[in-house]
Amino acid sequence: MPTKKLTTEAFKENIFDYTKETEWKYKGDKPALIDFYADWCAPCRMVAPVLEELSEEYAGKIDIYKVDTEVEDELAAVFGIQSIPTFLFIPMEGLPMMQPGALPKSIFKKAIDEQLLNKKAI
Repeated sequence: MPTKKLTTEAFKENIFDYTKETEWKYKGDKPALIDFYADWCAPCRMVAPVLEELSEEYAGKIDIYKVDTEVEDELAAVFGIQSIPTFLFIPMEGLPMMQPGALPKSIFKKAIDEQLLNKKAI
C-alpha cells in the first residue's frame, strides 16, 4: 500500500478540520504519519523510499500521507512548517507530535510502535 498524497481539502475532511474546530479531534480510523515535503528537497527524496517501505510494513495499522508544501501552502502554514521534511505523528488519542528532519528507518519504526501503536519497547 503506497503512501497517499494529501490535499488541504482531504486533510480537513479526513484528518482534522481546522476551519471548524478549535480543539484537536482526529477523524481517522487508524493512527497516521504525515510527511510535509517538497519535490526539490534532497532529504525529502532520501526519506521517500523509507516511507514507502513503512507503508508496506504497517499496511492496515497506520496511514502514511504526503503533503507537498509547494502545492498545499495553506496546510503547511497552518502547521507552521519551517523546514522540510517535517513529520506529523497522529495517534488515535491525544495530540499529534511534530518532528522535523530526515529520520532513519529505525527511528520511524520506534516512533510508530511506541507513539502511534502504543507498543512498549522491549
